[in-house]
Amino acid sequence: MNLLSLFSGCGGMDIGFEGDFQCLRKSINTEIHSDWIKESKGDWVIVKPTQFTTVFANDIKPDAKTAWVSYFKRRKKNAGTIYHVDSIVDLVKQEKLGVHIFPRQIDIVTGGFPCQDFSVAGKRLGFNSQKSHLGGRLKQDAPSMESRGQLYMWMKEVVTIVQPKLFIAENVKGLVNLENVKEIIESDFAEAGNGGYLVVPAKVLYAPEYGVPQSRERVIFFGFKKNALNAEALRALTQSEIPDQYDPYPPKTHGGKLLPFVTCQDAFVGLEEPEKSSDLAQKNYSKAKYMGKHCQGQIEIKMNGVSPAIRSEHHGNIEFRRLRADHGGILFEELNKGLKERRLSVRECARIQTFPDDYEFILPKTNDQKNVSASDAYKLIGNAVPCVLAYNIAKNIEKKWNLFFKESK
Repeated sequence: MNLLSLFSGCGGMDIGFEGDFQCLRKSINTEIHSDWIKESKGDWVIVKPTQFTTVFANDIKPDAKTAWVSYFKRRKKNAGTIYHVDSIVDLVKQEKLGVHIFPRQIDIVTGGFPCQDFSVAGKRLGFNSQKSHLGGRLKQDAPSMESRGQLYMWMKEVVTIVQPKLFIAENVKGLVNLENVKEIIESDFAEAGNGGYLVVPAKVLYAPEYGVPQSRERVIFFGFKKNALNAEALRALTQSEIPDQYDPYPPKTHGGKLLPFVTCQDAFVGLEEPEKSSDLAQKNYSKAKYMGKHCQGQIEIKMNGVSPAIRSEHHGNIEFRRLRADHGGILFEELNKGLKERRLSVRECARIQTFPDDYEFILPKTNDQKNVSASDAYKLIGNAVPCVLAYNIAKNIEKKWNLFFKESK
């Protein structure tokens, strides 16, 4: 089934939706999903591929394309032409002028539209964002349809153009607590294709409950093309409580009476210290000094618990892998071995986001693509959807696809 990916970044959602990637064994609850494992390798497994394949990806950041293509070129010969570096606003405008931009015969559209304007870590300007769709400041003070805070409307335009059976949109939890933003977005999305989509009430998914070792919370929107749904599914999806067999939200796999949460200790298994590692992503880490507890990012992650959410905009103040004792560090066994105070490495952040180790984040410049530096890599990882969370969403949709939709003629 063909997938069109918007706001793709470095591809966390795309990796999860295609499957066939390596992740921690502890991240997969085989008591619930016994058929998900393709191959086992000690602490690691390779999950089975799904039926989805990404045929179009898009972002405005050249370094995101560099990283995405570096990973996907091993499974897609045309990876470089699949990924389009341009603003979604400009792509939609070109399509409306008659330029064929977006492929047809699309089954599913995914997109994590920009979240900075809805995040509790930002100014929370929401729809009134002062940033343009290109990342710079708007030329006028009045709210604009081309602002960063309203880019979901351009995702809606793409849905209208390609008419997928299903679209999935993702954003930060803070969106649901910002006035009536969630309800407005649900209503606007439902108007895609001249009111042709059923948008089920959005929910917040807590990443640790799906095998991800960080306290990340994301709101997910599902939109179903009404005339593609069969009668039973249409009836089930419009009920106040959707029956489990038709619920598009994946069942929890960790926490409570299920498997214990995956910890940072679990995620870092087998990693050497940066000075000993040959992995460029592990060798690179922010050298920002400890600045005192009054600043963001000045804490040591809890090795026996889940990590704080990996942030894209941390200006070097990514959390510490290890603090000195006089700065509040408690990893005494490591400190007594002489291991120094340092912040999380790029690879450690990628592990926390459940990216496979064969994803290379530090990349040189090529003739047609930008280089990816450590600071770029941190941002790309922080902006991504955790691969394992995306895989849970994808596998649940794949399992229920024929329950939802009429048979194609």
